[in-house]
Amino acid sequence: MDAILRAEGVDLFYGTQQAVSGADFTLECGEVAAIMGSSGSGKSSLLYCLAGILPPTNGRVTFDGQLLSALPDGELSALRRTRLGFVFQYGELLPELSVEENTALPLRLAGISKSHAYAMAGQVLGRLGMGDLARRRTSKLSGGQSQRVAVARALVHQPDVVFADEPTGALDSANADAVLDEFLQLARNQQTAVIIVTHDVDVAAKADTQYTMTDGVLTQRVAV
Repeated sequence: MDAILRAEGVDLFYGTQQAVSGADFTLECGEVAAIMGSSGSGKSSLLYCLAGILPPTNGRVTFDGQLLSALPDGELSALRRTRLGFVFQYGELLPELSVEENTALPLRLAGISKSHAYAMAGQVLGRLGMGDLARRRTSKLSGGQSQRVAVARALVHQPDVVFADEPTGALDSANADAVLDEFLQLARNQQTAVIIVTHDVDVAAKADTQYTMTDGVLTQRVAV
């Protein structure tokens, strides 16, 4: 497989505090990778560097051969809207919008018509068992339902990579297993690569490859 995302010698400092130290990372097209570590280990900071949200203090991150730090803000924003997806621990849904409106948001921001965007959103929601709740306000959803909508929103535009920051951390174990399995199955079916940061060994075990982060240092890749 070809690498879609690569980090080389990435350092990240917050003032004088070093959060990431010399990280090297490679993500292949369609691969699911897990970065495991405890709270404060630097795993989320690395994720934000990989996603182009935080520029590294030193080193380089390339996406599909493009150096992220060299892209103008407008091009980087367009890249995130069209080729990247994000799932956060608490979903970060817009409570004033319905399930289908939240899911279709990346498509609408990309200029896709409302009817086409809603049709595409409906297909993804259906695969996640949320089709019957398309018109419901997200403020009326359970935790598991909300996170399924967050997954649908991240995958609806068929991005190259989805960045998932503790995507099941706020769920009970039964919901966590179900949501994660549905998320990864859908991503693999559409050949979307996924990076999951997690403190949970059971979540990391579902990835194709695993990394461990300790005090800002990313260890050598471990085959699963």
